Amino acid sequence: MTPDDYKRVVEQLQGMIKETQLMIDRFEATGMDTQMPGDYNALLSILDDAVKQQRANTMAMLR
Repeated sequence: MTPDDYKRVVEQLQGMIKETQLMIDRFEATGMDTQMPGDYNALLSILDDAVKQQRANTMAMLR
């Protein structure tokens, strides 16, 4: 991949991270985190995975 490809992936992941974090915030604000723990945990897993992928792509871009 080219540096531009890595940058594009990192930016797309940032958008996904932001959207997922907003959804997590809404879950917590409305009490859905306790009403729907499975879905809440899935959101946390998605966020964790996106952050890890973003870090990996950032490190690859910097090499």
